[in-house]
Amino acid sequence: MPEVGIRKWIITLTVVFSTLMELLDTTVVNVAMPHMMGNLGVSFDDIGWVITAYSIAIIMILPISGWLGERFGRKNYYLASIIGFTICSFFAGHAQSLEELILFRFLQGLAGGGMSPTAQAILIETWPSEELGMAMAMFGMGAVLGPLIGPVLGGYITDHFSWRWCFYINIPMCAVAIFFITTFIKHTPRKKNRPVDWWGLLLLAISVISMQIVLERGEAKDWFATNYIVILTVVAVVGWIVFIWRELTTEHPVVNLRILRHRSFTWGIFTTLLFGVGMFGSVFIYPLLFQNLLGFTAEQTGIVTIPSAFVTIAMMPLIGTLLKKGMPAQILSSIGIIIFIVFCVWMSKTTLAYGMGDYFWPLVIRGLGLSMLFVPITTLAVQDLRGPEIGQGTGLNTMMRQLGGSFGIALITTFVDRRMAYHRNILMTNMDPYNPAFQHRFQGMVHFLTGKGYYLEQAKEMALGALDGSMMRQSLLMSYSDVFWVVGVFFIILIPILLSQKYRPQSSGMAAAH
Repeated sequence: MPEVGIRKWIITLTVVFSTLMELLDTTVVNVAMPHMMGNLGVSFDDIGWVITAYSIAIIMILPISGWLGERFGRKNYYLASIIGFTICSFFAGHAQSLEELILFRFLQGLAGGGMSPTAQAILIETWPSEELGMAMAMFGMGAVLGPLIGPVLGGYITDHFSWRWCFYINIPMCAVAIFFITTFIKHTPRKKNRPVDWWGLLLLAISVISMQIVLERGEAKDWFATNYIVILTVVAVVGWIVFIWRELTTEHPVVNLRILRHRSFTWGIFTTLLFGVGMFGSVFIYPLLFQNLLGFTAEQTGIVTIPSAFVTIAMMPLIGTLLKKGMPAQILSSIGIIIFIVFCVWMSKTTLAYGMGDYFWPLVIRGLGLSMLFVPITTLAVQDLRGPEIGQGTGLNTMMRQLGGSFGIALITTFVDRRMAYHRNILMTNMDPYNPAFQHRFQGMVHFLTGKGYYLEQAKEMALGALDGSMMRQSLLMSYSDVFWVVGVFFIILIPILLSQKYRPQSSGMAAAH
């Protein structure tokens, strides 16, 4: 039975807070990576495994979070996840070597990865079926706010304290969440006698680990020019095929793929995958634009994104109310896409002269569009799930969003690298001694440098270096602009897919779940 009164709101705020905390940890650490490198004495390539290990663990645990919730009870699993997340946060902050840090980040991901879908499942059971849109709106507040405030918090902690506090800060936050979960969330039945699908677990682990390493490390290793990337790609493809066959044929699968019989869920997770590609791709690129080209600090980058977060949070309850009153989710999300495309077009016009204030309105528009996308897309996906399918479905849906993000970041990283080489080759044609504009600027810089006391040959070499650096910055700027155009076009493709889906505000399936 759904909850009522103050208890419903306490449970809602508890799971939203826990979701925010887990998702915040995915971005708060990224800002501190340069400090970790210096403290632990490792290279940039090595420290990347701290992010890779966490991503692998999360993708591994997401699809089986529903099964774990059924086997051990949803409240027990949720509580164990937060306790494990707390313990691993302490040991990650206390790590004295890169190997220790990678290990505890992996364990932290295993513990915390299931918190988000379990929180969604708890919310779906806490709210009446006709208020599903509002429940997803409340969840969306935490899901969107966490990654947005992560860079701000990470930048502040790193600048004023130590990178280790990016992990230690989880401990008091988790303690509060543990108290409220223990006190207010009800126990659900446990299926103790259900056999464990060990082969399914093994195949899932092999497939996820192989795929995530390829996506996370492929660009750095020049993709299929590296033997182990080729081998892991083959292992991932074969592993997923065998895993799907196993889960569809075994009596007690660890991941219940039979819920794909619901047309709404099948279309929903496909839409979620594509949404993850575009959303995470844009989130990935604009901090690089701000810091690599415009010289913003990590803290400044986070501050610039605050208006976007506030708009999203303010709009979420309104979107939930509109869904409750019968506003079609596919219409809302299509409007959100159009608004998001406006953000992409605006960002593609960026110049090197832009400052922090120039991004206020583009990011406000992004926040508005995002609020109209996250909630309706999630609602469309889970609206027909019933009973135990809720936990399985929310886990799979969240996994697809994460996978979309991994694909999006890998594709955009490769795209930027290729487009940068393309633009640089075009701009190089202007660095021609017979080009009057080039000669005018080159000679002006040489004259300036010789006036500062440099020898003529030194001045020429320094002038060429400065012009080459300017050309590289222009190439990178043009590449980032291309990314925003591509993301915009990608989102246009989503509109007909969304409009082909149907929204049932009072789904009988969801009613049966209660």
